[in-house]
Amino acid sequence: MAEPQAPAAPAAPAKAERNHGLIIFLIWLPLAIIADLLIWFFLYPHMPPGRMSSSARHQAFDITFLAMVCAPVLLFIWTFSAYALITWRHREGDDADGPPIHHNVKMQATWIGATAVIVLGLFVFGTVELIVPAGAGAGEGPAPIWKPNSANMLQVQVIGQQWAFTYRYPQFGGMESTQLVLPYNRTVAFNVTSLDVIHSFWAYQLGVKADANPGVNNIAYTTPQQLGTFVVRCNELCGLWHGAMFNSGQVVTPAAFTAWATALQAREARTGLLRALPPYALTYDPTVIPSISQAFIKAVGVNGAPGLYYPTTDPVQP
Repeated sequence: MAEPQAPAAPAAPAKAERNHGLIIFLIWLPLAIIADLLIWFFLYPHMPPGRMSSSARHQAFDITFLAMVCAPVLLFIWTFSAYALITWRHREGDDADGPPIHHNVKMQATWIGATAVIVLGLFVFGTVELIVPAGAGAGEGPAPIWKPNSANMLQVQVIGQQWAFTYRYPQFGGMESTQLVLPYNRTVAFNVTSLDVIHSFWAYQLGVKADANPGVNNIAYTTPQQLGTFVVRCNELCGLWHGAMFNSGQVVTPAAFTAWATALQAREARTGLLRALPPYALTYDPTVIPSISQAFIKAVGVNGAPGLYYPTTDPVQP
């Protein structure tokens, strides 16, 4: 008679698979929080273009916000990549294929939901940030959709010409200056145009940038909120001396601005420059440049070629 066989030992329980998604999330979350805190508290206070105007403040905030959105996404990619290289790297003697994965509904829903939230959220954020600061310092063409709600707006015309900017103030008799002076805490409407080729008026610290096209008035708004100087450059390749087409502007107190503007208006009226200038308009006929230049040279003693803005030492003349 055969002896009864001993019952087989119970099989060892299969080793539970680690929850890789949770592990990756727990590694990524504190890194993302730390990165966003560093961006907000250490990078944001120094984010260009600064806080010299309302448009500059909005742009600095926009760049910071976008950096805080991008940092967690980038850190997730880095975290996942590092975890995958460590956990699922090839090991000696292991030539088996990994298990096929099909139709992971949870992963698909997470991916579609996360990307939809990010894209739609950025759409809403970008739209609001264009409307609230009335264009965020960018040129909005001759008929702006969004305008600041200000009853005491200063009009400043920016005239681009190879290779300098000049500025007219229609509220002060249409007087013209090679200096851009603005009053503190007063909304400014820049009317930007050109007398020859395409230029781009870029008041960097003010966060204002508007193309200067001949025959077109391009309007941009800002409100200076700090006293001091700022850099003005042409940001559109406009010819041989494009790199030298820059100067500086200044934000002064309202009283100092009024004193400067009225004194310059009186001086140009006394010297005959205001009579020589064409009536203020949103665009100008470039054929009047020679007569304007001659009057300007006589009034302020500027030494220049017939086009005024071309120094006699330039190798190329108009």
